[in-house]
Amino acid sequence: MRLVGKACVTVCLVLAAAVGCTDGDGDPARTDPPTPTRTASPAPSAPTSKPPDSVSIPGLIAREHRGSGLRLGTVRLRTDAYTQYAITYEANGLTISGLMNVPEDRGPFPALVLAHGYIHPDVYTTGRGLAREQDLLARNGYVVLHTDYRNHAGSDDDPDNDVNLRLGYTEDVIAAVQALRSSGLPQIDNDRIGLLGRSMGGGVVYNTLVVVAPGLVDAAVVYAPVSSRPAENLDHFQRRNGDPVVAEIEAEHGSPRENPAFWKEISPVTYVDRVTEPLLIHHGTADDTCPPRWSEQTAAAFEAAGKDVRLVKYPGEGHTFSSQWRDSMDTTMDHFERHLR
Repeated sequence: MRLVGKACVTVCLVLAAAVGCTDGDGDPARTDPPTPTRTASPAPSAPTSKPPDSVSIPGLIAREHRGSGLRLGTVRLRTDAYTQYAITYEANGLTISGLMNVPEDRGPFPALVLAHGYIHPDVYTTGRGLAREQDLLARNGYVVLHTDYRNHAGSDDDPDNDVNLRLGYTEDVIAAVQALRSSGLPQIDNDRIGLLGRSMGGGVVYNTLVVVAPGLVDAAVVYAPVSSRPAENLDHFQRRNGDPVVAEIEAEHGSPRENPAFWKEISPVTYVDRVTEPLLIHHGTADDTCPPRWSEQTAAAFEAAGKDVRLVKYPGEGHTFSSQWRDSMDTTMDHFERHLR
């Protein structure tokens, strides 16, 4: 089993200590009387470390993440292969809702946490966004926990989440894994847990992989993911569509031009060296929602850092995947079979 737990690594700025100098000119012929001995001044205290911005990847790394209290609620669905439950769990003080498919065969089973793409919270309903994947994965012997995220369905509200670049979703996914591991449910194999994210959820998976090292999970898969550089996502999805939240974000954190340091520290690709899990990326060449070049750039960054990454492209496939979806899922299950079984 990989080392599990919180990562409390503080990323800080190192301040250079000032170097003192003498007040003489060093002239050996000087005949002035010696300067009276003076009591030495106390040595200056060592410079203190600047804490990371709480709204940043270093801020998430430094935070103590707490996920617990997984509770099975009402039965939503019974099939010949699995039972689906409404669930809740705790994520850093918030209650998060979701659903979980539990196979009917004898366990324990490997478990997967699913991170859905963007659906406006006003229209989102529990478990929406990855229904095909939830069903197929459970039928193939995985416990599947689909998180709703904060501000969605029955989850608690976080009013600052949008202004803070939705980093709260990453906390919710980390907590979902922790809640699975601490649940004590006999159906769950604590040693075999993976992640799957689609679109915006792919970005959440990227964040999760870099925040908790040397490894919260054992493997990860993303479909048609957003950019691993949030500044690109802001421009592509929000700024060009006139989203008023952009002005709030930039009033709080500065624009990418005004405050490039913030936007670098909010980008998971900046910290790709921390990743330990094998990553599989699926992307259709005809995706007009998330450009394929985003995945190409992210995969290249992983490869340059010596990480285990595989990018699979699907000719003519769009953002949601249609004719090649089942092929892609077979590849996904092969990936999990190698790393979780």
